Amino acid sequence: MLGLFLVPAGSLLAQDQSVQVIELIAKKYEYSPSPVHIKAGTKVQLKINAVDHDHGFKIAAVPDGAHASSKPGLVFAAPQDCRLLKKGETTTIEFLAQTPGTYSFKCCHSCGLGHRGMKSQIIVD
Repeated sequence: MLGLFLVPAGSLLAQDQSVQVIELIAKKYEYSPSPVHIKAGTKVQLKINAVDHDHGFKIAAVPDGAHASSKPGLVFAAPQDCRLLKKGETTTIEFLAQTPGTYSFKCCHSCGLGHRGMKSQIIVD
């Protein structure tokens, strides 16, 4: 289950802490690079580009294996559900990586025969 956590607009990235920009490519049927490693406490701008056709991006706010009602380990600047990744456009997802753990993500927009295997992970160290 995916939890939604609202944070006041601009509050995540408005502080003086630096932001790590990570560029991610979505294409049949993979994300690259994979997996993505981030240090705990890092503010992240995930810039995802779908290069071959539309894809999707869905990630939970709690690490793999945690109860869905647990405190979020990833705090998003905007509510998250299935984000549509339009071909040729860059989609930016901003979050604070608070809690170490593995956060699996997947394509949530049917993209062909290998769609179910299109997944990866963000690992917060």
